[in-house]
Amino acid sequence: MFYIYIIYSKTLDKYYVGSCQNIEQRLKDHLNSRSKFTKIVKDWVLKYSETFATRSEAYQRELQIKKMKSRKYIETLIETKG
Repeated sequence: MFYIYIIYSKTLDKYYVGSCQNIEQRLKDHLNSRSKFTKIVKDWVLKYSETFATRSEAYQRELQIKKMKSRKYIETLIETKG
């Protein structure tokens, strides 16, 4: 299984969108300075995820979300996660 995920930092008041095969490990990587963008702070929290059968599908969805360039779109995804 592959995933897209959205994490949030209260300190930066920013969202980060990514894709991976292991969400728990990837979040640990973000919290332990293994990502250039997220190493600035240590308060990233998983807010949203989707599951896909292939890496390609997950990556395409990641790009789709990033192309929106919209905080409102991301927050709507999180709110309607249900």
